[in-house]
Amino acid sequence: MTVAQASESESRKLLVALRDAMAEDSAGQARLDKIVRLTAQSMGTEVCSIYLFRDADTLELCATEGLNPEAVHQTRMRVGEGLVGRVARRNRVINTADAPGSKGFRYMAETGEEIYSSFLGLPIQRLGETLGVLVVQSKEAREYSEDEIYALEVVAMVLAEMTELGAFVGEGDALAAPHQRPMTLTGTVAQEGVAQGQVWLHEPRVVVTTPVGDDPDIELERMNTALEQLRVGVDKMLAGARTGDKDQLEILEAYRMFANSKGWRRRMEEDIARGLSAEAAVEKEQSAARVRMEQVGDAYLRERLHDLDDLSNKLLRLLTGQGSDTGAELPDEPILVARNIGPGELLDYGRSLKGIILSEGSVGSHAAIVARALAIPLLINVGKIETEALNGDPIMVDGDQGLVHLRPDDSVKTAFQDKIAMQRQAASRYADLRDLPATGTCGTTVSLHMNAGLLADLPSLDGSGAEGVGLFRTELQFLQASSMPKRAELSAQYERVMNAAHGKRVAFRTLDIGSDKVLPYMKPEDEPNPAMGWRAIRVGLDKPGVLRMQLQAMMRASNGRPLTVMFPFVAQLHEFNAAKEQLDKVLMREERLGHALPSKIEIGAMLETPSLAFAPKQFFDDVDFLSIGGNDLKQFFFAADRENERVRKRYDTLNTSFMNFLEMIVGRCQESGTALSFCGEDAGRPIEAACFAALGMPSLSMRPASIGPVKHMLRRLNLVELKDLIDDTRNGGAQSIRQDVTAWIKDQIG
Repeated sequence: MTVAQASESESRKLLVALRDAMAEDSAGQARLDKIVRLTAQSMGTEVCSIYLFRDADTLELCATEGLNPEAVHQTRMRVGEGLVGRVARRNRVINTADAPGSKGFRYMAETGEEIYSSFLGLPIQRLGETLGVLVVQSKEAREYSEDEIYALEVVAMVLAEMTELGAFVGEGDALAAPHQRPMTLTGTVAQEGVAQGQVWLHEPRVVVTTPVGDDPDIELERMNTALEQLRVGVDKMLAGARTGDKDQLEILEAYRMFANSKGWRRRMEEDIARGLSAEAAVEKEQSAARVRMEQVGDAYLRERLHDLDDLSNKLLRLLTGQGSDTGAELPDEPILVARNIGPGELLDYGRSLKGIILSEGSVGSHAAIVARALAIPLLINVGKIETEALNGDPIMVDGDQGLVHLRPDDSVKTAFQDKIAMQRQAASRYADLRDLPATGTCGTTVSLHMNAGLLADLPSLDGSGAEGVGLFRTELQFLQASSMPKRAELSAQYERVMNAAHGKRVAFRTLDIGSDKVLPYMKPEDEPNPAMGWRAIRVGLDKPGVLRMQLQAMMRASNGRPLTVMFPFVAQLHEFNAAKEQLDKVLMREERLGHALPSKIEIGAMLETPSLAFAPKQFFDDVDFLSIGGNDLKQFFFAADRENERVRKRYDTLNTSFMNFLEMIVGRCQESGTALSFCGEDAGRPIEAACFAALGMPSLSMRPASIGPVKHMLRRLNLVELKDLIDDTRNGGAQSIRQDVTAWIKDQIG
């Protein structure tokens, strides 16, 4: 027998012993105590200890063989503190022959560990989530071998699975049952609003119930069978893929590469040889890939690791028989939980969802765009939500504060329900204002419009009291399709939108793609800064056939009615002229074909770049209307990427410089008689909306739910007096007018 085979044999013996220990009818603490004793004996070390997370930042010694037993459940350390804390923070192995002399060592007198020189610590992790730290120590000053590290990794894998299954539930707070504690998680608000309901996992988690294999040969056979099924499935998908869809083919080729990867297969075979079941071996490699994902900065490599993660899930489902269709039924109040999700999948759920929580994502992602269109609260970058939540768990989403309350206790439930009740009361007050104008006490009236992107949004037009649709995002029809929509399909869609508007103005924005909005059938450009790259009108002018096709669809949908078109991301005069020239060509062609022409055409532009504010006077004279795209304009004005949380929140919309800039735009439009509106999230925030109105902004466009609160605010304020306050604050040298304006409004309306 070779040394490697002997090591594998010892590893299998240990895992079988651990499995038998966990199968015993004993308390969780007794199981942990037996595991550390068996592991220390097998590894030939004086010490084996298990540290588990007590909370998000604190590790607790939960079992030990060799250290002072009185230190169990008494010794605690913060993540990053001591060698154990460093293992948890870095998610990496620490192997040293001189623990007391190592960087970060923390002496804990109550454990009696000062007599041990060598230290080997590694994370107990499952699918990238660190659950704790497994440590062995010995008096002899030595570094542990690769075989010893590998053997301990296999033990840590089994510990992670058994922790997930609740095998150690019992005495001590650190041993509470998983997926039962109340949790509050934080995230980034991508769509405001509050909701409560039950968790619905977009991809139900696979649970490995048998981490230890009885017979390596049988487990290898199971693995080979599943891998062959996986390869056949990938080959079938490749054969059925559209030859013109380069993106889909690239993903499937990556799948095939991993499915045939000898290195991936070899590592799983080694795990099985050491005693893991086939599915535990897959999950061990998947966990390692998740850890690498978090450490890789290169976007391409990160995507490839995502591919491996997805492929591992497919392999796990083949091995366990736990398919995506678990038989669970969508709950009455579903809150969707996912890592990420595409626009088509999200639209399939439709308005049945009460809220959406993603562990990844961005504020400008497809999911965020659809969520805003559906007016569904959305939080992104909510860490641990996928690993903590189970189908049916009660959950509350606070899209105003960026909080998720998972399995909330009674006090949180009561406070949250009070908040919802107050919002409903306010909504009923807003309903009474539906048919009243947004006129301040000074007599100034502001026109309020709604943003939309789906036909399903249009019923909100009457219910919200909006005077029209200030922005209809036409790209959603393109984003949810698997191929380029046909002109007839778009025309029928736009006609239904106009019919549903019942004569109210609808401003159709032409295709705004590029940057973070890449069509599934369009190859993304490899750009270092896509937000400032080939996007929106730039794409339209470079692909005039697509632009003309969309304009034709709009004209045919109008069928003799007035039509309003605006071009996105116009940066200078010649771009507007070039886009208008394409529209004129379409108009002449439609006339030659004998189609009914719009009775009137308004042609506008989105002002989203500072450069357009300084365009020649001719531009302001020629354009029928301007709509300030606040989200993009703000990020370019402050040079702060709105996808980057570290810089996005540093800059206030009510910053004096930005207010001055907006006032300049208002002045130029007033001089030329150009209609102007402000469109974006800030327009729907009552304090910001009041300031825009005070600066002379005649129209605001926002999500339907914001119209009531904004109108309620405007009708109680003297906008002339507010303008005087803004001027005084700016002249006083303040960086932002927010503090003074907020205090003044509070004093005015109580």
